[in-house]
Amino acid sequence: MTMIDIEEAIVLGRAKRLKAETHATHDRLDKAIMAGNPFESRPRYGMFLKVQHQFHRDIDALYADPVLDRILPDLAGRRRLGLIERDLADLGIEDTGAVTPPAFAAGDAPDIPVALGWLYVAEGSNLGAAFLLKEAAKLGLSENFGARHLAGAPEGRGLHWRTFTAALDAAALDDDEERRMMAGANAAFTRVRQLVGEVFG
Repeated sequence: MTMIDIEEAIVLGRAKRLKAETHATHDRLDKAIMAGNPFESRPRYGMFLKVQHQFHRDIDALYADPVLDRILPDLAGRRRLGLIERDLADLGIEDTGAVTPPAFAAGDAPDIPVALGWLYVAEGSNLGAAFLLKEAAKLGLSENFGARHLAGAPEGRGLHWRTFTAALDAAALDDDEERRMMAGANAAFTRVRQLVGEVFG
């Protein structure tokens, strides 16, 4: 790493460093999802919903964690598993694919930096969901039917994201915790890509 790289890392906020560190993993995931043509038809979209359902099942326990709740604003309000379950019900889809234990078990104290990395991935996907919602609309779906989990926050996607990243940037983490957070984000992207492979084949 050059001095320029070090200086840029210092200037960048934590969320922007996360984006830079996970770019390759994130890009591979985006390409894998698009290769599955999730908006080609409602059945293909249903497969995308199953991926979302299993990923948000993995992280659902984090939204009730008291330590994370003190770090991140409106943590419980950012939970999307219930909306995904309603989307599945709207389309008459039963997700029977979730047979492994979730990545974070309810009642267990998570590794906080790792959990922050996973939540960064979940929140980032919500920021980018505006495009997906437009594609879902072509299938007759909306934030009131079948694509509820893709809806933006009442205050707007941008502000919702900036509130999250400001809290993430302000969290007190040492160098080792920073590394664990980066590893957590990469693990989350890798997990979603694994689910895409399993569901779309």
